[in-house]
Amino acid sequence: MIYIRSKDEIYKIWESNKIVYETLQMLGKEIKPGVKTKRLDKLAEEFIHNKGGRSAFKGYNGYPATICTSIDEQVVHGIPSNRELRDGEILSIDVGAEKNGYYGDSAYTYAVGEVEPIKKKLMNITQESLYKGIAMANPGNRLSDIGNAVQTHVESHGFSVVRVLVGHGIGRELHEHPEVPNYGEPGKGPTLKAGMCIAIEPMVNVGTYNVFTLDDGWTVVTADKKPSAHYEHTITITEDGPLILSNGK
Repeated sequence: MIYIRSKDEIYKIWESNKIVYETLQMLGKEIKPGVKTKRLDKLAEEFIHNKGGRSAFKGYNGYPATICTSIDEQVVHGIPSNRELRDGEILSIDVGAEKNGYYGDSAYTYAVGEVEPIKKKLMNITQESLYKGIAMANPGNRLSDIGNAVQTHVESHGFSVVRVLVGHGIGRELHEHPEVPNYGEPGKGPTLKAGMCIAIEPMVNVGTYNVFTLDDGWTVVTADKKPSAHYEHTITITEDGPLILSNGK
């Protein structure tokens, strides 16, 4: 079932996403070579709690941490640890928060120190593809128009879009219908309507789009061990077009 949210519900989803946005902003100031990802996780958990929310990820299907910290070839769901960040790496952080029964979800990829040009390009194109997808989230469009816009932009720059991981509806649950792929033909799937709330999250690889999961049961990595980037926004669809709920505004 795809939910159409009321203005009051959308406001509550925005409240949770404001916590997520502020958490990502806080963490961004802490990222540098030598920092342990477990420290970032501790900071995030305390910050979310102090803002009146709770971690949406910790305990979700058994996930052991507050945030996901995915480094270089790790696509998503990297588990924070005592491993120190190194100069030249890229770090994707995914954050989810719940407040008053509604959820927020967003992700951002950060440079650790000075990164090589291919990683900078990967980050830029992935973020651009997110906004290309968001721009297609208009009433009357079809769900696949979002993924087609993402895929078209990504592949025009020589990168690939992960197929087996997708965005999702969001609201009273962290993951709701519909699934929101980052690829596909346009004009397919459900018609977009005002009041829908979805999380759009391109995961883009330098090389192949094929991925696999490590033995920890969570961390997804690229099959060729080349870098990957991940950006995500929660949005709602209005009569006037898409409205980003996770940009702090």
